[in-house]
Amino acid sequence: MWRIAHLTSVHPRHDTRIFVKQCRSLAEHGYDVTLVVADDKGDEYKDGVQIVDVGRLPGRLNRILRTTRRVFDKAVELDADIYQFHDPELLTTGLKLKQLGKKVIFDSHEDAPKQILNKPYLNPTSLRLLSGMMARYESFACHRFDGIIAATPFIRDKFLSINPNTVDVNNFPLLGELHAVIAWTDKRDEVCFIGGIDAIRGIDEVVRACALLKSPVRLNLAGSFSERPLEAKVKAHPGWGRVNELGYLDRAGVCRVLGRSIAGLVTSHPIANFMEGLPVKMFEYMAAAIPVIASNIPLWREIVEGNDCGLCVDPYDPAAIANAIDYLALNPDVARRMGENGRQAVMQRYNWPAQVAKLTNFYGAISNDQ
Repeated sequence: MWRIAHLTSVHPRHDTRIFVKQCRSLAEHGYDVTLVVADDKGDEYKDGVQIVDVGRLPGRLNRILRTTRRVFDKAVELDADIYQFHDPELLTTGLKLKQLGKKVIFDSHEDAPKQILNKPYLNPTSLRLLSGMMARYESFACHRFDGIIAATPFIRDKFLSINPNTVDVNNFPLLGELHAVIAWTDKRDEVCFIGGIDAIRGIDEVVRACALLKSPVRLNLAGSFSERPLEAKVKAHPGWGRVNELGYLDRAGVCRVLGRSIAGLVTSHPIANFMEGLPVKMFEYMAAAIPVIASNIPLWREIVEGNDCGLCVDPYDPAAIANAIDYLALNPDVARRMGENGRQAVMQRYNWPAQVAKLTNFYGAISNDQ
């Protein structure tokens, strides 16, 4: 039995892409799977996966320098056959494991050099410099790994020129996981915004839109704010009175919120990293059979309007967001039809079982490459 170790210094232990989908799927296909995390919650065995915790250290610098060392030390101790790591800050860890003769895979969730350009705590000149340095180092390291798994076709295409053994394993929903069977007439006058809460994901504009609503709709906000100043700013808006602040929810909690909502919002700003990305929550809204209110990013518009499963808006325009919410609230037959269209699209194309074969075939090829 091949022993696999997934490594992360950043993501939570039950991360949907890493644990719920990849680790559990690989365990179900007969691999001995261990997930190394750094969250200070201790070791755990769950759903056929051994979770090992190296502890959490405070501060970004500690995470980059000391936590990555702990992850490497634990990885060496595990003596796995294949290592798959999920964070750009573990690129050096991956290279060290290669030097020890191990098979190493990098799972690129996002385009890291582009993501750096959106960091709010650095000036533009520093951002461009760091982005360029990251691009060069990423290319240097990934050329030496045994393979690259990309979260989107666009990230896959970038890495194919660096490492030909690259495959896209898209972060599509598990079939049936988030589809709560609730009659449309039993839903509440609520829409939802689920996931990370930060400025570039449009939370400021969404809350401002709440103050402009003509319908009695409230916003279910499920997730954690990335920054305290942003949280204080958003909570000072008049629209905050329409918000149900739910905090972080587990998957069962997310399912309940999706079930009672009449639409889901994914109105991120059209920054470079989002222009070619496939937002997980957009497909989760579709899987839950509720219409999507999405940014008018060309790729997202193609999916949403192409499947007639929602409305696309200017994410910088609170009035446009409010109008879309009001339209779906005041036209329940349209909203129900769009929601069902989205669910059918997920059932037929945008689902995790369709990706599992790519993941297991990729592992099989690396396992057999002696």
